[in-house]
Amino acid sequence: MKILTINQIREADAYTIQHEPVSSIDLMERAAKGCTEWIIKHFDKKKKIIVFCGLGNNGGDGLAIARILSENKFNIEVCVIKHSERISDDFKINFERLTHLKKIKIFEFNDAKNLHKLKMYDIIIDALIGSGLTKQLDSLLAETVSFINKQKAIKISIDIPSGLFGDKPNLSDSIVVFADYTLTFQSPKYSFLFPENEKYCGDWQIIPIGIHHYYLESVQTNNYLITKEFISTFFKTRKKFSHKGNFGHALLISGSYGKMGAALLSAKACLRSGIGLITVHIPKSGYEILQTGVPEAIASIDENEKVFSDKINLTGYNAIAVGPGIGQDIKTQAALKNLMLNSKTPIIFDADAINIIGLDKSIGSHIPPFSIFTPHVKEFERLTGKAKNDFHRSELQRAFAKEHKVFVILKGANTSIACPDGTCYFNTTGNPGMATAGSGDVLTGILLGLLGQGYSPKETCIFGVFLHGLSGDIAAKNKSFESLIAGDIIENLGKAFRQINTKII
Repeated sequence: MKILTINQIREADAYTIQHEPVSSIDLMERAAKGCTEWIIKHFDKKKKIIVFCGLGNNGGDGLAIARILSENKFNIEVCVIKHSERISDDFKINFERLTHLKKIKIFEFNDAKNLHKLKMYDIIIDALIGSGLTKQLDSLLAETVSFINKQKAIKISIDIPSGLFGDKPNLSDSIVVFADYTLTFQSPKYSFLFPENEKYCGDWQIIPIGIHHYYLESVQTNNYLITKEFISTFFKTRKKFSHKGNFGHALLISGSYGKMGAALLSAKACLRSGIGLITVHIPKSGYEILQTGVPEAIASIDENEKVFSDKINLTGYNAIAVGPGIGQDIKTQAALKNLMLNSKTPIIFDADAINIIGLDKSIGSHIPPFSIFTPHVKEFERLTGKAKNDFHRSELQRAFAKEHKVFVILKGANTSIACPDGTCYFNTTGNPGMATAGSGDVLTGILLGLLGQGYSPKETCIFGVFLHGLSGDIAAKNKSFESLIAGDIIENLGKAFRQINTKII
């Protein structure tokens, strides 16, 4: 799914109005119906609701939502905030439609001092200012948002929380609605995808409004949401007469003294992701642990007792991953540099492999093209330095990917994948329970398994993060967020594959 800029959203609406054709007010009605269907599904009619409306098209959405909810027997009141002399045409039409009902109480305020007259409500719907915001809220609108935020009611923002910019960061002193839910039209706003805005957006839901298919197909964007439907376009199904040689031989360089758990988790995840063969290179002290913990794996034993230090013969491997649990010993740093110099294929870099590259930026020139980096935020900072905010971090992520011709998977909620061509893909699976020790090791194993089977590096990243998150979501349904551990993600990979591959009976 393409993530559109605010300007593209305006163009999409205009294109749909012109080429469907459909009137602007009817397109607004579609949006309102989509929102009310969601509200009706999630809340009962006993809830007392108030809709705060501005005077633009976002306010028009709010008026239409109020009218449709009232027609469905919800207890609705409306508060119009008269913050400007300008009133949109669609607002006027929907205001007239609403007043004709004669059963909805409408408040009209041009002074925030009057807001105290409003009684207690169970739900507040925010339709003050939409995605066209160009400056921070002030005066009446800012005071109204501050009033809304102080209320204990459930808060639902329409299209975007009022006061939040769609394409750029807000200032630290910005006044923005703290929504519990955001019902956004057709695609999420770019700003929804960053941690700093979670407190404003809450749980955001996409409401399709029937934007013209040709516009969505032809418009160019650098930002995408990963969906199951997209993954199904390149999913590799297995043939009846396949054998293990058809599914690749992967090399995992992992573990050190006291950190062999990382090697076990990565190796198991790689096997559960469908690799034909996996060789795990480990220090001598990890031999019995690996052979006992993952009997399916081939052991490659380093000459060093405790750390990765060898020059490895890379012949015969379809994919290589290095990093989980390897530590940052000086011998390991030299061995990693040698690996990078000798590899003819992309490498998956994780954990301490990333930290070592961060320590010695000069070895960045030895990174094989189209390699994959899987940092969390702190590891990423060691590569690029600290970011001013999440938007700036995304710029740094894309710049690093383009400069080194690599893929950078920045882990977290809505894990993002920056590609060498400047595009970025945001994941739609995963949950807070996956913020647990070993979860990243599991992702590395999944990526290694997919890359080894012949998926391209880009497909590997997109499929891998989606599969990892989906397996975590399945696990969380049974285990809860609090009790989920990395091993649960591995154990549910089979169910995740079944959900993605609809051909499995």
